Amino acid sequence: MVTRSIRGAVGAALVVTVLSRPAAAHVDYVTDGPGAATNALAFLLEVLSNPTNALLFGGVAVVGAITVAAYLWVRPTITDIVVLREKLAGYADLVPWMLRLACGLPLVGAGFQGYLFAPTVAFDLSANPLLRVLFIGLGFCVLFGLATRIVSAVGLLTYAWAFTADPAVVLAVEYVPIFLSLLVVGGGRPSADDMLQDVASTPGTYYGRVDPIHHLKAFLDDATDPYRAYVPTILRVGMGLSFVYLGLFQKLADPGSALLVVEKYDLTAVVPVDPGLWVVGAGVTEMAVGLALIAGFFTRGAAAASFVLFTTTLFGLPDDPVLAHVTLFGMASAVFTLGAGPFSLDHRIGRPALDGDDETVSPAD
Repeated sequence: MVTRSIRGAVGAALVVTVLSRPAAAHVDYVTDGPGAATNALAFLLEVLSNPTNALLFGGVAVVGAITVAAYLWVRPTITDIVVLREKLAGYADLVPWMLRLACGLPLVGAGFQGYLFAPTVAFDLSANPLLRVLFIGLGFCVLFGLATRIVSAVGLLTYAWAFTADPAVVLAVEYVPIFLSLLVVGGGRPSADDMLQDVASTPGTYYGRVDPIHHLKAFLDDATDPYRAYVPTILRVGMGLSFVYLGLFQKLADPGSALLVVEKYDLTAVVPVDPGLWVVGAGVTEMAVGLALIAGFFTRGAAAASFVLFTTTLFGLPDDPVLAHVTLFGMASAVFTLGAGPFSLDHRIGRPALDGDDETVSPAD
């Protein structure tokens, strides 16, 4: 059996490591203010007009393209990866738990520290105690898996309200696909929903006599079951859009701010290239990873590369807020586990994780 799950992972990881570590981050989280106003197109042309920069940038791009094309042409069977894919398919029912941890923890942190999803969008804790309670309550309910679908719907509405109040919360857009996915799959297991459902549905239990909503949960389980197969698509597209935003708007379209990160952490000492090439390389690589995720192309490879990218970012940028990236870690783990899902290039040209089965989300409740 020929694997399609981590195609090109090595090549993608090399590109990410060379061009993005650890400048690939939410620029606003690690800088004190906007950088110098810089014309993005003029900056790009200036950087790539340097023969050395053009050779390095073009060389890495050509090597990456050749690596991917060669893999697709040869399509080698790697037993290790085949076994890994089959093992990952068995973890699909734990994805709701992954997403709850990835979403609940930073929500609790946001409530205690006083910010709306993104650390740069702060609110006054003393002036907004109810808002603090809302975020902490949402976080704990998601963590425990209590009324998961209802809480996820409230979370989506809260994010929509926060976006209208301050569009800067788009920095934390990864909450949207996580909430949408939890709205479909519910709390999964282990969760309070799963535990209470079993107790309430067992004849003769005291809790079953007083619980008024377990029938609603059973109805929602049945109603959302046809849409579970699309959860991998929701997650990878959501994660891909986040990467495209980081690469396009926080790097390529705002090179002045990105250059501040390179200067602040002396990244040219890590890899001795022109600071402009750092910015262009990071932006283009993040966009490439994001577009690959959106298209569902080399999905698990892109997810694995992004996980390595987040890890090196946290270690490379010591004052980067950890909680702000927990959601992305969770999404990367979920996408790596589930694969591309439907409406993807991998689904069209690849093979399912197990013979005869589509890569999908197992019943979660």
